[in-house]
Amino acid sequence: MGAPLAVTGYDVVMAVHIMAVVIAFGWTFALPLVFAVASKGDPRTLPVLHRVELQVSRWMLNPALVVVLGAGIYLASDGHHWSEFFVQWGLAAIIVIGGLVGSVLMPASRRAEAAVTADLDAWDGRGEFTPGPDYLAATRRLSVVGSIAGVLVLLTILFMTIKP
Repeated sequence: MGAPLAVTGYDVVMAVHIMAVVIAFGWTFALPLVFAVASKGDPRTLPVLHRVELQVSRWMLNPALVVVLGAGIYLASDGHHWSEFFVQWGLAAIIVIGGLVGSVLMPASRRAEAAVTADLDAWDGRGEFTPGPDYLAATRRLSVVGSIAGVLVLLTILFMTIKP
């Protein structure tokens, strides 16, 4: 018979916190590759991909952010970590990322879907597909702001791990 399992509520909430981060952001790091492959393949897939991007943000990323925040509040309170930099950084990062998702990334996904749909409707299906300026502007915004959010996620993981 082995030693008794010594799992605390704190450990379980920490695991939930980490799982929620993976669920919220793991898929976002694959988006540049997904869109690069799609744009080189059949451009008619782009509207669906932007719709998927929007729906995953709405129904997976946003709820997972709520779990990350709730679990983080529990962990900071239970461990008496509120005065520590890594907790303050994490709280600020989740607010900034949540704001960017709701105010920039989701609207840009909607605009990108609408713009590329219009561009495809105007395309005769012959020759090279060239997206218009509205689509390029929306995807540039998605790329820049998505990259900023990704860097914030990675820095937050770093700070949560090393606890400077």
